Amino acid sequence: MRKPLIAGNWKMHKNSTKAVETAIRLVDLIPAGTTQHDIMIAPPFTALSQVYEIIKSTCVSLGAQNLYWEKKGAFTGEISSEMLASTGCKYVIIGHSERRQYFGETDETVNKKINAAICADLIPILCVGESAQERESEKTFSVLDKQIKNGLDNCSGDFLKTLVLAYEPVWAIGTGKTATTEQAQEVHQFLRSLIEKIFGNQLAKSIRILYGGSVKPDNIKNIMVMPDIDGVLVGGASLDSDTFYNIINFNA
Repeated sequence: MRKPLIAGNWKMHKNSTKAVETAIRLVDLIPAGTTQHDIMIAPPFTALSQVYEIIKSTCVSLGAQNLYWEKKGAFTGEISSEMLASTGCKYVIIGHSERRQYFGETDETVNKKINAAICADLIPILCVGESAQERESEKTFSVLDKQIKNGLDNCSGDFLKTLVLAYEPVWAIGTGKTATTEQAQEVHQFLRSLIEKIFGNQLAKSIRILYGGSVKPDNIKNIMVMPDIDGVLVGGASLDSDTFYNIINFNA
């Protein structure tokens, strides 16, 4: 049985003070000992250590929004997997569409980052997804096939046993648009079948595949009833603790 993961990506929002305030409010809302879902929040780098001090004894885990694949060196402005681990991070988001769109992330750099994360005992959340033009051109599955095969090149199923996938249709991120539950399920089922084809049945059955794309309290229930959707990667709606808690508590 795959345990759902509800993950919040705060992106480039909140200074350290605001991040701590948001984390405190979220912890206050979530009952102690909540184990129904795994919960993760990914603040900006500047707030990681401070937020960890708030959540470290709770059911909320810390995530980062990116990393670099080298352990150390003359790479101004970058942050390594070991640095993230030292702040208390358990998860790291890799290959988010905004990193691909604005900062030149490629499947090849994603592959290096996946390897670096796993070697540092971080859980990578690999983001994949198609643009509006690619969907309209009926290239969704070929785009995802390429992103998975190249992003996970030369990795074994055993090596990837902690991997989390996140399907984020680029056309639904921050637009207010959401893939229909049928569209999301179709893609999630394709991704699970692709993982089985490449890495075998064991990983395909155990891997969690999240949906990301304008997730809100009013659509979370419909998303989560789909058999191949194992959680969500939430953007804007995770910035407000009360709203995010309503997503976490979707089946109350």
